[in-house]
Amino acid sequence: MLVKGKPYQTIWMDQSDQDRIRYINQDILPFEFRIEEMHSSADGYDMIRTMKVRGAPLIGVTAAFGIYMACLEARQQPSPLAYLMKQAAMIREARPTAVNLARAVDRMLGIMTNDPDQLIHDARAEALKIREEELHASYMIGQHGLEIIRGISESKNREPVNILTHCNAGWLACIDYGTATSPIYRAFDEQIPVHVWVDETRPRNQGARLTAWELGQHGVPHTVIVDNAGGHIMQKGMVDVVITGSDRTTRHGDVANKIGTYLKALAARDNDIPFYVALPVSTIDFDIASGINEIPIEERDPDEVRVMEGISDSKIQSVRIMPEDSPVSNYGFDVTPAGLISGLITEKGICKASESEIMKLKD
Repeated sequence: MLVKGKPYQTIWMDQSDQDRIRYINQDILPFEFRIEEMHSSADGYDMIRTMKVRGAPLIGVTAAFGIYMACLEARQQPSPLAYLMKQAAMIREARPTAVNLARAVDRMLGIMTNDPDQLIHDARAEALKIREEELHASYMIGQHGLEIIRGISESKNREPVNILTHCNAGWLACIDYGTATSPIYRAFDEQIPVHVWVDETRPRNQGARLTAWELGQHGVPHTVIVDNAGGHIMQKGMVDVVITGSDRTTRHGDVANKIGTYLKALAARDNDIPFYVALPVSTIDFDIASGINEIPIEERDPDEVRVMEGISDSKIQSVRIMPEDSPVSNYGFDVTPAGLISGLITEKGICKASESEIMKLKD
């Protein structure tokens, strides 16, 4: 996608030096656009944990590159495979909710061999394969989701289609295109009039900081709203469809996504507005059934709630916004039950949020 008119992706291998992985640091957007480098497996862990990279597909790809870095480092270790297993366990624990993380680590460990040169070659190839798979998945999600937007546009006689999304499920959360935003970009590029309501998404403001930034870079009309305004604008007939992403989806169709997604689904149901979830099949956890009972919900640093970050005098600064001694709970995700979901938009097509339909996607 575009940044100041130039195409970028979120993470890539330097073609002139394959020991260097470059990525866009999302933690300082939109105030500063900076490309940084992953130099070690520890860097990979830090990038995921501190949310320099975030979004389930991108987390998985970053983990794969982190294991590749561990393979490079293992050449200097007395017990290479033992070192790899240790670093893999570290990366796996960086964040608990997105299934792509553990799945990517397992795929990388599946190619382990005692031949150091072969190990590095295979790890590089597998990490790049995972990256390309996610890139293709996002593109195809856009292809399939486009038809939903096109249908709404035709029913409105080409009046703008108003789409509400939550958090950032854009190209920044993937490699390119995004999940929830991929159909939006496709529609915009095909000159279908669209307008996006962007939830600010407290406490880290991924909507206001990331989604609004990337939509603006591409020229897509959008408006940032506070999280709790979603129900109001639905009641006023100002939303045609809700599309969100997913960090983990169960085989029964329950979806774990950024905290606040469940409330949007409830409001959409009450106002007869379709609620879709866009996700690659890599984000489906076929081993679990109940999202509410089985998906681990990440609890994050209370300071994310206590403190707001912004820019003043050209410097990124943080200010406390609440009493210093007030207790804080900071759940990162919630679970939207399958019964509230109109459909899942995947790279293989659109399906119902039901076990019978989801299991068809497994192979």
